[in-house]
Amino acid sequence: MALVVLAAIAVLHLLTPYNSLEAARAIDPALATTLLVELRLPRTLLALGYGATLGIAGAALQALFANPLASPDITGSSSGAAMGAVFASYWLGVSSPLFMALAGAMGAGLALVVLLALAGRRTDKVALLLAGLAVSLAAGAATSLLLALAPSPFAFYDAFDWLMGSFTDRSLGQAAAALIPAAIACAILLRRARALDLMALGDDVLASLGHKPRRLGFEIICLSAIAVGACVSVCGAIGFVGLIAPVIARRLTRGHPGRALVPAGLIGGGLVLGADLLVRAIPLDRAIPVGVVTTLIGAPVFIAVLMSMRGRMAS
Repeated sequence: MALVVLAAIAVLHLLTPYNSLEAARAIDPALATTLLVELRLPRTLLALGYGATLGIAGAALQALFANPLASPDITGSSSGAAMGAVFASYWLGVSSPLFMALAGAMGAGLALVVLLALAGRRTDKVALLLAGLAVSLAAGAATSLLLALAPSPFAFYDAFDWLMGSFTDRSLGQAAAALIPAAIACAILLRRARALDLMALGDDVLASLGHKPRRLGFEIICLSAIAVGACVSVCGAIGFVGLIAPVIARRLTRGHPGRALVPAGLIGGGLVLGADLLVRAIPLDRAIPVGVVTTLIGAPVFIAVLMSMRGRMAS
């Protein structure tokens, strides 16, 4: 049922708005095909794939840190990916989608390694939150500094929509550069689902069953960084989806962190597709970045998670 609903949302996203597609088809069927394949298909694939990547990576990070606050944006991995992509684009002159994806993955990996060094894997929730916010703010400040000192005086203007998340004017090549590394990394993360379930029982149990906790943690960090970094380098940073989707998925799977990976991916894909549909439906002359919509939706959920954690700690 979830797959059917997600497929329906994806088809609606691909065909909306239908009037312009029908008008192009009336003029020339080849024009309608070009509009559908060259402009709309990459946008739909990126929205679906990016959302699924955020959901899966967020669920894996929450299982690793044993904390519902862990997500690609809260842990600084999205900000780190943006920093890496900005540095590669405006300072190294990189324009290849593949190298941009690599730079984003390296920036995300650096942010997660710094977070792990600051907070540790089995730390309390407050320390994780503070360390994640510190890493995210530091990466955001570094990104702003790189843009301010960039050789191009229009760097800030050019990067605004990209930093806030946008799928506009993306090509099939860019979609492939983002989604192929993300799909490979997410597929490997899904193969670690059982180990993530066992991780909830403690490192001793995990080691007794033949797994290496430190190595598994390093793999989760690297794979999450590759997946999120590749998408951020092409589409920009989209906040809170990596937090919302795993939280909902954990409730559906009764708290099993490993089993939550697939539902989190489906929910994340649906959330980003829905947010981009909402952005396209708003009748404004200037497009609103999709990251603004997901942040407006995700901020109340984040506050609710914090309040519920505070209530449990107080009791």
